[in-house]
Amino acid sequence: MAEKPKANESAVLTVPEAGAKLGLTRNAAYQAAARGEIPVIRFGKLMRVPKVAIERMLTEASTQQRSKAVA
Repeated sequence: MAEKPKANESAVLTVPEAGAKLGLTRNAAYQAAARGEIPVIRFGKLMRVPKVAIERMLTEASTQQRSKAVA
């Protein structure tokens, strides 16, 4: 379950920060965001990635990996 951000902690990441958490380069992260593979919130041209979305993606990926290993 996602923790609530602290008062001085942001609830969003930049696209390159989110990409780094997923093991992507800066360019690959922007390409994934453009394809909709990384969920973004847009503020004009500015894109931010909700931390909870990245945490959910990582949790789902690890759950899928475990399911494939058991099968």
